[in-house]
Amino acid sequence: MSTIEPVTRNEPADPIAKGILPTARQSWRDLFIWKQRVVVTNDFGETHTEWQAPEPLKNPISLFAQLSTRDWLFFIVGFLAWTADAFDFHALSIQTVKLSKYYHKSKTDITTAITLTLLLRSVGAAFFGLAGDKFGRKWPMVINMIVLGLLQIATIYSSSFQQFLAVRSLFGLFMGGVYGNAIAMALEHCPVNARGLMSGILQQGYSFGYVLAACANLGVGGGIETWKTVFWIAAGLSIGVGVIRIFFPESKQFIEAKKAGHKAVAPGAFWKETEAMMRAEWKMCIYCIILMTWLNYYSHTSQDSYTTFMLTQKELNNAAASRASSLMKTGACVGGTILGYVSQWFGRRRTIVVAALISCIMIPAWILPQGERNLSASGFFMQFFVQGAWGVIPIHLNELSPPAFRSSFPGLTYQIGNMISSPSAQIVNAISESINVKAVDGKDAPAYGPVMGIATVIIALGIAVTAALGPEKKGRKFETVAPAGTGTLTKDVEEGFEKDVPETIEMVDGKKREN
Repeated sequence: MSTIEPVTRNEPADPIAKGILPTARQSWRDLFIWKQRVVVTNDFGETHTEWQAPEPLKNPISLFAQLSTRDWLFFIVGFLAWTADAFDFHALSIQTVKLSKYYHKSKTDITTAITLTLLLRSVGAAFFGLAGDKFGRKWPMVINMIVLGLLQIATIYSSSFQQFLAVRSLFGLFMGGVYGNAIAMALEHCPVNARGLMSGILQQGYSFGYVLAACANLGVGGGIETWKTVFWIAAGLSIGVGVIRIFFPESKQFIEAKKAGHKAVAPGAFWKETEAMMRAEWKMCIYCIILMTWLNYYSHTSQDSYTTFMLTQKELNNAAASRASSLMKTGACVGGTILGYVSQWFGRRRTIVVAALISCIMIPAWILPQGERNLSASGFFMQFFVQGAWGVIPIHLNELSPPAFRSSFPGLTYQIGNMISSPSAQIVNAISESINVKAVDGKDAPAYGPVMGIATVIIALGIAVTAALGPEKKGRKFETVAPAGTGTLTKDVEEGFEKDVPETIEMVDGKKREN
């Protein structure tokens, strides 16, 4: 929402629709209108809705320059936390074959650990997300990352499969707390017009973690017990990020709130405002959970079993499959960064929809080629668009979130979506191993390619429809909102957060200047 001078030359628009069906109809129509429908508040508190043309894309270098040294430090730590989280997770998914031999279990049995990890991440997201909104971003993240590293070490010393599953379940609880605090800390101080670019880069910490895990797997070789070395590296990364975070200050939001004298008005003020927010924002919460469910199915279905697909159906060796996986996720890093940047001009929802539809078209080129080079190239471009859609998500979720709950709301909706999609790898493996296709040498092999291809088409179409019918609040200002529980949000909470924090715009020499 924006605050400008009373006089505007922009074309007036119909008010923002209220209700599920009216919002869906309006969102669908707006998808095909280049200008964005924006609610504007003037200096007298009067509001109206108008069409605003998106600003042209700026030089990325100039956007980078808008971030201060402190902003960059916070962003880098958030990026590293998300990278370590991804490395921890993929240390297991890319070594499914090794672990199945080590524990003498089927690959489907091993993916049960992936399911349990994803299933329990939502609990950690709720706990650490609310802790981040109540106490600040710093110490919840420090505790979170150090415990994650210790649980990676505990995984290494799991002598039985039952112990392995128990540790990975506990691991999921702490893994769930990383995302919300990481993206809140990294993005909450970014200038408005740099958000799309920084969001795209931040999200690719996940892909970068995958690349590092694949490189580690390549480096240790294909021996059965080499999986432990990869887990040692993962433990070091997580503990290292936790220790680094100790030496950085608290979030600017909490520091300024303390300076302004914002303190909890009552012991239960935070929980009262949290409860009121959930009552007011339950529709938005459900929408974000649906969107994140589709997107988590999207990424896990297209990547978790891809290394297994190349090892079994395409008969690549461990080194070739690891190299192809690394190049695949390099494409994800590039696509997520570029499309996140483009979303600042093209729109959050349009970018997600177009990326999802292009990935559908690429399915045959993704699963039919033979050989390391061809699979590397097709995997690169497939993940370019899969993670291109994901590159928009960190800032899109932040903009859709109630301003004072930007740690818990994105983290919780993301991880509940993860929980619902948790059986994805297990489903793909189970169906693939029940159907045989001809491998490169003519022998029967599990049908990983066809199963992943069909599933990804269905999921990508679901993402396109959900994003097309959903809301968008690109450019929303939230940096000056006091933390929840200080008593300053009660009225906004009770009104259902209908009023955004104003974005102050002054007219200087006939041009808008953002403050």
